[in-house]
Amino acid sequence: MSRELPILVVGAGLGGAAAALGLARKGFAVRLIEEASELGVIGYGIQLGPNVFPMFRELGIEKEVLANSHFPPNVMMLDAQTAETISEMPTGAGFVERFHDPYVAIHRVDLHRCLLDACKKLPNIEIMTSTAFARVEDLGDHVRMTTTDGRVIEGLALIGSDGLGSAVRRQFVGEEKPVPIGYVAHRTIVPMDKAPERVRRKEVILWAGDGFHIVQYPLRQESLFNIVAVFRTENIYERADEDTYRSVLMKTYANAHPIMHDMLRMMDLKRRWVIADREPIRHWSHGRVTLLGDAAHATLQSFAQGACMAIEDSVVLARCIELSKGDFAAAFQRYEKERVLRTARIVLESRSLWQFYHVGGVARDVRNDIESRKTPKDMYDCVAWIYDGVKLPESL
Repeated sequence: MSRELPILVVGAGLGGAAAALGLARKGFAVRLIEEASELGVIGYGIQLGPNVFPMFRELGIEKEVLANSHFPPNVMMLDAQTAETISEMPTGAGFVERFHDPYVAIHRVDLHRCLLDACKKLPNIEIMTSTAFARVEDLGDHVRMTTTDGRVIEGLALIGSDGLGSAVRRQFVGEEKPVPIGYVAHRTIVPMDKAPERVRRKEVILWAGDGFHIVQYPLRQESLFNIVAVFRTENIYERADEDTYRSVLMKTYANAHPIMHDMLRMMDLKRRWVIADREPIRHWSHGRVTLLGDAAHATLQSFAQGACMAIEDSVVLARCIELSKGDFAAAFQRYEKERVLRTARIVLESRSLWQFYHVGGVARDVRNDIESRKTPKDMYDCVAWIYDGVKLPESL
């Protein structure tokens, strides 16, 4: 088939937009396919480690991302009962000297816009909305995708970047569902001038409690305050009104510090999210079809690396396709080899860290004692395996 056929990217979130951009910058025609009628992502904050910034440079959007980022002086864990500092990782000059790039917080909408704006400037990216994936056939020299409304779209290959509930993954892996861990989350953004007076307004902070936590940090030049409340519950799929949700929150966080109660009173409780991940798998590519991001290796939020892993995937995948000279099966096999251990470790260690965050009793005291003894160098060493990033392959 002609190289003029596009590569199909199913799912136009952060990972899909990054994949489309990476491939288009290497001269490939790309069709970015989105089920929703309008492009967009859930509008809350995310954190980005230094490992993702070489990827942004490769994609040509580093300047735009930095312009929309908040640079916290520290990433901290506080005890949910006493408000005492459990651990503190400075993320200023010493952090940048060690890892060569910053740690930032950014509005997910702003990051998505940086990616999409760059995509829209390239003539070899076509964006299709209101187009839902039903199935794909690998015809040997190209693929044929069928939509849920019966349309047929042909391409050189297909990349499934359609998230935790990936329809592309379902065709090849089966009906296995994400694994809930018994926790749910409420997310809120409020104007900074409405934030509780007693809260720190510059740092990224996790308040660690027995079966619950709150994450807080500023966005958009400290004009917005992002709050995420996470807690364990037996009724993860319960759908209730805001008053019921608020009653559950106040009971769950009853012994939390008053500052946490100040933040809880501000929570928007119209929606809550079930926290889930998936068991790591060795293979997520099949001929001319592959997966990236949450579709391939969904993880918990413990390391704040979900978006970073998807963007790393996208850049590594684009490099492998470039090197393959049209052999997509070989490209996808090399991409898997480059990514499987790193992403599986993120998934598995995220589970351990999640438990570490949420202990109570004497385990809480042991955790707090261990963490309080760590120096900044100790903290950096703990995350170096993530933040030192990845080297892009130079050959297949």
